[in-house]
Amino acid sequence: MKDLVRVEPIALLPTQAGCAVFLGDGNKVVVFYIDPSIGASINAVLAGVKPPRPLTHDLFTLSLDAFGAEVLHATIIRVEGEVFYARLYLKAENEIMQKKLVELDARPSDCVAMAVRKDAPIFFVKSVWEQLDDMSETLEELRAEAEALGGYGFDD
Repeated sequence: MKDLVRVEPIALLPTQAGCAVFLGDGNKVVVFYIDPSIGASINAVLAGVKPPRPLTHDLFTLSLDAFGAEVLHATIIRVEGEVFYARLYLKAENEIMQKKLVELDARPSDCVAMAVRKDAPIFFVKSVWEQLDDMSETLEELRAEAEALGGYGFDD
């Protein structure tokens, strides 16, 4: 895992087109944009809010649990323009099958939503992480604006 950089969700912020997800490693912060409903789903988990009925990511999590599978980690593997690509890594071990490792192509937003539900690590491929601009300053400006407006979606 030396070619990976571990990141944590730093902030979720609504935008005109959806939701901005800020991920950071303690030294750098990057941002990508996702559907607002998935942003709300991630934010609810980070805030400790349990929905009255399972959301799609909750259903998938329950399905994995039922089959004895676990989320090992989520990894953002490449960026093309503004589009991020990711993989969700699972391990299944139950009475039906031997140990099985599974790598699924997935949107980064879905990977983050699953990782926060299962407390699994989130990574960037190091070469991808290094090519992205540090958005720490932008995040601090947005935090100041949000604080002035009463705050929104920050996991402090």
